[in-house]
Amino acid sequence: MEVDVDHYRVLGLPSGEEGAKLSVDEIKKAYRSKALELHPDKRPGDKQAITNFQRLQTSYEILKDEKARKLFDDLLRVKREQQRRQSERDSKRDGKRRRMVSDLEERERAAFAPDPSTKEREEEERIAKKLKEEIARIRAMHANKGANMASATSRESSGVRKESSDTTRAEVDKEKVLKVSWEKIGEEYTAEGLTELFSKFGEVEDVVIKSSKKKGSALVVMANKDAAVAATGSVCGHLSNPLLVLPLQSSMATEAPSAPRSAEPDTLRNLVGAGYAAFEDSVLLKLQKMQYCKPLSKTTIKAYKLFATFFIRASLQRHDITRLHKSKNDTQDIKEGSSHGKRRNSGVDLIELSCYTVVKSTKASHLEYA
Repeated sequence: MEVDVDHYRVLGLPSGEEGAKLSVDEIKKAYRSKALELHPDKRPGDKQAITNFQRLQTSYEILKDEKARKLFDDLLRVKREQQRRQSERDSKRDGKRRRMVSDLEERERAAFAPDPSTKEREEEERIAKKLKEEIARIRAMHANKGANMASATSRESSGVRKESSDTTRAEVDKEKVLKVSWEKIGEEYTAEGLTELFSKFGEVEDVVIKSSKKKGSALVVMANKDAAVAATGSVCGHLSNPLLVLPLQSSMATEAPSAPRSAEPDTLRNLVGAGYAAFEDSVLLKLQKMQYCKPLSKTTIKAYKLFATFFIRASLQRHDITRLHKSKNDTQDIKEGSSHGKRRNSGVDLIELSCYTVVKSTKASHLEYA
C-alpha cells in the first residue's frame, strides 16, 4: 500500500474530513463510474491504463474495508496537522525574516542619512534662497508700478497739452463763425442763398441751418477772420425779412452770465441815460453852425430814418445788443418831450440823431468834392 496516495482522490471523491463522512454506497458508486472510465479495454493505446486501473482497485479495497479506511483517515488527519504546523512555522519564519529585512534596511538608511546639522543648514539655505527670490519679485513689481505711473502721468500731461491746444484752435476757429438769425416772416433763407449772400465778403466754408417755428437761424463759417469781420453788420438780406448777423464768439460771450462785458466806446455808453441830452445838444449845435445845414423836409427825414434803421442795427451788433432795448425806452421818453412843445432838433430820437450824423458826413463829403 502506497502511503502517499490519497485514495479518495483516486476515486474522484473529496478528501479530508468530507471524505471521512462518505458512505460505502457512495464509495462503490464512485468506483464503478471510475472503472468504466479507466478500464484497459477502453484505452488500448494507453501504456498506463493497466497500472491506473490496478491503483483504482486497490483504493476501492482500502476504502470499502472499515478498519483500513479508519487507519487511512487517521493518516490523512496526521498529515493535515503536520502541514498546518509547518505552515505556521513558515509563517513565523517569514515574519521574522521580514522583520530582519526591515531592520537591515532601516540601519542602511540611517547609515547613509545626512547629519542632522547638515540637514538643518540645507533647510536654512533653501529658505533664504526662497526669501531672496520673493524680495526680488516685490522690487521688480514696485519698479514696474512706478514706471507705469510715470508713463501714465506723461500721457496725461501730453493729453492736457493736446487738449489745451485743441481748445485754442477751436477758439480761433470760432472767430470765423457768424451767427445769423431772421424772423419767420417774408421770404425764407436757404443754405445756398446764405452762401451766395456771404460769398461777396470772402470764401464761405460751410452753412448750417437751424430752424424753429418762430425764428430761423444759421451758422455761417467763413474762410478767415477778416471775412467774418467784414460780413458782420454789413449783410442785410431781403428788405422784407432782414438778417441779424453776429459773430459767434461775441454772441456766446453775451449769453454767458459770468462772461465779462467787452469795453464799449464812451460815445455808445452815453447814448442812454443822463448823458444822452448833452450828447444830442452838442451834435445839433455843430450842425446848426455849419452853413450847409438846412431844414429837412418830412419826406427826407423819413427816408433817412429808414436808412438809419439799418445803419444803427449794423453798428450795435458789434457791442452789447441789450443797449438797443434801453435806447428804445429813452427814445420813447424823448418823443414824449418833443410833443409838449420842446425844440424840434433837441427832441429827435436816437434814430434821427444817427440820421443827422449820417447827413452831416454826407454833406461834408459833397463840399469836399465841390
